Amino acid sequence: MKQETIASTPVEPANAAQAHVKSVLSIEKLSVGFGSGKNIEQVTDKVSLNIHKGETLALVGESGSGKSVTANSVLKLLPKGSSHYMEGSITFDGIDMLSCTDRQLRGIRGGRIGMIFQEPMVSLNPLHKVGKQLVETLAIHRGMRATKAEALAVSWLKKVGIRSPEHKISAYPHELSGGERQRVMIAMALINEPELLIADEPTTALDVSVQAQILDLLKDLQQELGMAMLFITHDLSIVRRIADRVAVMKQGEVVEIGTCQQVFAAPSHAYTQTLINSDPRGLPVDIEPSAKTLLAVNDLKVWFPIKGGLFKKVVDHVKAVNHMQFQLKRGHSIGLVGESGSGKSTTGMAILKLVQSEGLIEFDGQDIQTLDRKGMLPYRSRMQVVFQDPFSALNPRMSVAQVIGEGLRVHFEHDDDVLDNMICDVMKEVDLDPETRHRYPNEFSGGQRQRIAIARALILKPEFILLDEPTSSLDRTVQAQVLDLLKSLQTKHALTYLFISHDLNVVKSLCHYTIVMRNGEIVEQGDTQTMFAAPEHDYTKTLVSLSSF
Repeated sequence: MKQETIASTPVEPANAAQAHVKSVLSIEKLSVGFGSGKNIEQVTDKVSLNIHKGETLALVGESGSGKSVTANSVLKLLPKGSSHYMEGSITFDGIDMLSCTDRQLRGIRGGRIGMIFQEPMVSLNPLHKVGKQLVETLAIHRGMRATKAEALAVSWLKKVGIRSPEHKISAYPHELSGGERQRVMIAMALINEPELLIADEPTTALDVSVQAQILDLLKDLQQELGMAMLFITHDLSIVRRIADRVAVMKQGEVVEIGTCQQVFAAPSHAYTQTLINSDPRGLPVDIEPSAKTLLAVNDLKVWFPIKGGLFKKVVDHVKAVNHMQFQLKRGHSIGLVGESGSGKSTTGMAILKLVQSEGLIEFDGQDIQTLDRKGMLPYRSRMQVVFQDPFSALNPRMSVAQVIGEGLRVHFEHDDDVLDNMICDVMKEVDLDPETRHRYPNEFSGGQRQRIAIARALILKPEFILLDEPTSSLDRTVQAQVLDLLKSLQTKHALTYLFISHDLNVVKSLCHYTIVMRNGEIVEQGDTQTMFAAPEHDYTKTLVSLSSF
């Protein structure tokens, strides 16, 4: 692996007081590779890290930099057979982790070392209630009987901020919100009071308000338990909030390490400087104030019925969206912000007529609410959508050319040669190499997959694009690139965006107008720059203050 010139990579403690504190975890010159036989690709190169009791070390870098590989190596969670620990050592409290047997590791995993994974819906067993999963870890590591274990599980659910823990302990993961599932994961990781917690992107897809609650919770529990924490993230605002020291990784190497204050005040490596300068900046594109209205929404309601009783009659409704109204002019962008469950995505789906709703939805002068499936067909190509997770939004069995060209095949009749030329042209527009069009989505990075999703929408030459959290799962550097791309495409094609996000800094950079939603209703709306400078509603003030880290 290519070595970079590293200006300074100290591995000593953050301060003199810690110099006499024994490391809880010590990683020395760890090199890891994947493959078999002679075809082993090295992915980390001589990584060295130390974490002390009560300290938080943030491990930052882009996707593919080796952060998660390094973290998963601690508990030997990498795939057996295809992963190889080529050199180096990992020592936890004097124990050589790489030479541990599976039985020894089972005693440490979830007991002395806890781990919070990025996506709780994947990590939690969907077939078991959360209570059973919490009780199980207590039985394994502490030999606790069911009654006592369940009582402790309830107390931990309460401790991590879950309301009505006595009822939620009987819930399945899919019955909980994203924030609640993440809190269950935290409870599961900490219930055995570990000496070390490894948190791998635990707040990536959460709203800023929930994110702040989770970070505060982790810091409080860390102080209570006196544990060390390895916190993996690509979000530097989180690093500023939670870390004592920072280690920056690029292409499998640690290129800089130091105290949080040192790294942010005077980054010594060029890559660290790039990361720090990649926060969303700039203003929305110039617009024509007198532009005509493209989309008008008035008194939009999306109510989901609640059925009960012997005959399953409708006894109430979940008011997901209530009395929503706004106007979006051609070439303009509106941001929809709010916490999970506020009705942002439901509003977007209703506008595209992907969920049933009531109220006026007028597109280019036509009330599309009254149109049936056949009547909507001419509008489908004019109204497109880009989803949050490009990997799940792209069919893994289809090549990139098939993914991008699928809409054209549905709406228009083109010769194969014409279709191929159009696919190549739109790939160039989104800065993708047309020569890669016969590859499959899993062969591309997250940022490239999002560009594929944008190309799929763009090839139909739409006038309106719904962007549902399109940058939330991307690294800061990639996020900045995608935002620049969206702005340039908007200018070039006079595109109109409805942008759904929980990241107010991204909204400020892209959107001319912002609507703040809570519990299905608008709490404040107005010019983006004005609203963020002087928010009026208490909820908006909270969101703005939390996004300023």
